[in-house]
Amino acid sequence: MGLYFANEIDDLVGDALAGFARAHAGTVVWDEQNGYIRCLHPSPSRRVGLVSGGGSGHEPLHIGYVGAGMLDAACPGRIFASPHNRQIFAASRAVAREGGVLHLVKNYTGDKINFGIAAERLAREGIACARVLIDDDVASESAEVATGRRGTGATVLVEKILGAAADTGMGLAELVALGTDLVSRCRSLAVASAAHTAPATGRPAFDLLDGDIEFGVGIHGERARRTVSTRPLGELVGEMVTSLAGPLGLGFGSPAVVLVNGLGAITRMELYAVLQEVTRRLDELGVVTERALVGDYVTALDMRGFSLTLLEADAATLTLLDAPAHTASWPETPRYEGRRTHAHAIRS
Repeated sequence: MGLYFANEIDDLVGDALAGFARAHAGTVVWDEQNGYIRCLHPSPSRRVGLVSGGGSGHEPLHIGYVGAGMLDAACPGRIFASPHNRQIFAASRAVAREGGVLHLVKNYTGDKINFGIAAERLAREGIACARVLIDDDVASESAEVATGRRGTGATVLVEKILGAAADTGMGLAELVALGTDLVSRCRSLAVASAAHTAPATGRPAFDLLDGDIEFGVGIHGERARRTVSTRPLGELVGEMVTSLAGPLGLGFGSPAVVLVNGLGAITRMELYAVLQEVTRRLDELGVVTERALVGDYVTALDMRGFSLTLLEADAATLTLLDAPAHTASWPETPRYEGRRTHAHAIRS
């Protein structure tokens, strides 16, 4: 017990948020009283404010993407817990523009409820509010799962692209339409060889036998419905790519953005090796890797695993993805520099 460095485990989130704001004082402000991180220098051309949020433990999501070109505010809950509707309401009211505010919500019951309550309160104050629901995880797609697909790796791509779109002056309805279309063109899948460490107990959230891999984990430490044996990386990634490319209808000539994301305790060396296998498999399918991102974008504390996200991306989507953003964690210039069929890694 006591793996995490903290004064008290209950103080860790608050201390981290205060430290984050100090580290990036030129970019964000931490409203401790109301519990949200706000952009210090938002784009003046924006007509709609963008707000997201969710449980802590997924850093840099969402706080690392607050800043010019991406989110106007992020509401962090406790570890793996939804933010309170009071936080969301206060943040939304603070950053709403003349066109209102757009909530980017991952598909989890608590998040949906609390963002919904905040939206009702905003409506009573005459502030227009709408939602884009992000549900990209193919592992949770089943007729037996009433809540539907979970929101995972696609979240950061949606936050980036909608941030750039909002900077062009798009209205609320246009952003909702774009966001909904983006989500429909994006799917993710995650695997892990070890669970995260539960802060309350200091023990792994679940146990795995040596040589086993959870195929389809969630970002809150949810176990997968499948446990598979360790296999060569190319075989593992090949199955993941097939699971994602199929639902998206990706085939010869399809343009795609690739996100190889660490879940908190996997080395960068391994992530680059994953990317190599992903692009190799996409090349075989004839899918054109237009952009590739590698790094820890959406973590699950110290889970030892990675997620893979594919986004079918047309020229307009790539333009928005390439638009500059100035946040703590989004790379400055995610531009393509190599052959189109060879991905490039951009995040240091």
